[in-house]
Amino acid sequence: MSSADPGMPATQVAAGHAPIRLAILDDHEVLLDTLGSWISTNAPDFDLVLSAQTWLELVHSDQFPTELVFLDFQLRESVSIEARVRTCRAAGAKVIVLSSLDTREARERAKAAGASDFLSKSLPMREVMDTARRVMGMNIADHGQRDWRPLPAGAVIQARPKLSRGEEDALRLYVSGLSTNEVAENMSVQYETAKTYLRRVREKYAKVNRPASKKADLIRRAAEDGYLE
Repeated sequence: MSSADPGMPATQVAAGHAPIRLAILDDHEVLLDTLGSWISTNAPDFDLVLSAQTWLELVHSDQFPTELVFLDFQLRESVSIEARVRTCRAAGAKVIVLSSLDTREARERAKAAGASDFLSKSLPMREVMDTARRVMGMNIADHGQRDWRPLPAGAVIQARPKLSRGEEDALRLYVSGLSTNEVAENMSVQYETAKTYLRRVREKYAKVNRPASKKADLIRRAAEDGYLE
């Protein structure tokens, strides 16, 4: 994606500040694509120049180091979070750790290693990016809860289906990369119950003309509506 975005608001251009160069390390490919699309559309003050699924892919990239790195706490690789954070910090990058494992121990490990913040993946992306702005010393007063770019002329705001607590929990877990079996285990319910929650989520999105029959589509809907983990 280009840092010289013709769709960038006049206030951003007038400020004369180049977008913050951002990298994301997460071993879920679809999640990386979804995050990239969201940031490109809603946060043009950041330039996502590097999306990596492995630690070596990140540090061996010609784009590394970036100014800011989002690190997934739970990678399938053996490199510890401490080693990853310290390497990024030594290279001059600030680090925000994102995790679905939001525990005191995980937070303390990340912070002790030098991470600027530790955020739960259950947070809406707008809150994640506002934290990133604070970490980078940016003024977030003009961001609020709106997108940077105005809707195109004639655009219609997409309807958001009303989900039950169980449906919402199942959706958050499923789009974070868990299988239906794992969703059931995390929710302490039967497999068929978890399957029913996810079926109802898909049905509700279909009723508001936002089909999500495939998992990739469901992840996009979750990102659009702030459910992304």
